[in-house]
Parts: sequence; C-alpha cells; structure tokens
Amino acid sequence: MLIRAEKKTDLDLRAFLAIYEEGTRENAAEFYPDEPAEEGVRKEEESFSAFLDEFFAKPGNTYWILEENSVQVSALRLSRLGPGFYYLEALETRPDCRRKGCAARLIRAVTAELEKQGPVRICDCVSKRNTASLHTHESCGFRIVSEAGVDYLSGTANDRAYGMEYVSGAEAGRLTP
Repeated sequence: MLIRAEKKTDLDLRAFLAIYEEGTRENAAEFYPDEPAEEGVRKEEESFSAFLDEFFAKPGNTYWILEENSVQVSALRLSRLGPGFYYLEALETRPDCRRKGCAARLIRAVTAELEKQGPVRICDCVSKRNTASLHTHESCGFRIVSEAGVDYLSGTANDRAYGMEYVSGAEAGRLTP
C-alpha cells in the first residue's frame, strides 16, 4: 500500500521512524556524542519531529511510504519546487527489508501517482559510492545529469554525489542534453 503524508498527523510516527532508525542512530552518535546512546536517539527523534513540522508547513511537501504486509518498509521525501517539479530526498528502506526491491517499488508507485496529474520532473542527489541507490534510481528511469549533485533547497553542490533526474511526458521533450 502506498501512503501519502501531507502533514505530520498523517504519519504513524513509530512505524515511520523505524524506517529511518539506522540514520537516526548514526546522527545521534554524531550530534550527541556525550549522551548515552538511547538518550541521543531520543533527542535526535525530537529534532526530526521538529523538522517534520517545518517540512510539512511548506505547500506541496509530502512523504511517501510503502507499506507491505502491514509493515512500513520504505519512505521518501518530496519537496514541490513548482508545477510537476519535485526534489527527492531521504529515500530509505528498513535494513531488514533491503535488497528486496522496496525502494524501487516505492519510487515507481510515487511517479505513477504524480504522473496522474500530468508531466513530472524529479531531481535527486545520490552518493557516487552508493551503487545500490544509483542502480535503483536508474532502474526507475532516473538518469545522471551532472557530476555534482545539486541540493535544490539550499542551492549547494556536492561533488561526492551525482545529480539525477527523472522526467515523464511533455517534460521529457523540454529537456536539453
């Protein structure tokens, strides 16, 4: 089942946070190194919850979650930059669900939903070392369009990531090589 969250109350926060648990633990160790591990995780989850309030305050911002067998297995964040134009971030799959195609099923389901409204362009940055994510994106129709990934929200470039793009419909014809 595909879940579209347009506000924080649309989320089953515990199930949702389980998708991002690995990253939460890594961030807690980095940002709260002097705290006991579980206290650091609690603080990082509080910080993420506050981020969600800010994220959902912007019109058109959504989280999409793939649920299979009553378990939320994969999620991604989309920021709407304009009509049919999105920036994808935070694509993550629960560690116990990886290597099963969950992220690809999620991306395909999201693009299919978005395309119901018309042509779509989605940009993303993917680490050059994350071969699994690169393969997933490419299998879902993304292509590498720049040697440095661009964070469309901050306007910064990252030489350690590729800029990737997905386009459909009339949008594909408007792109230049």
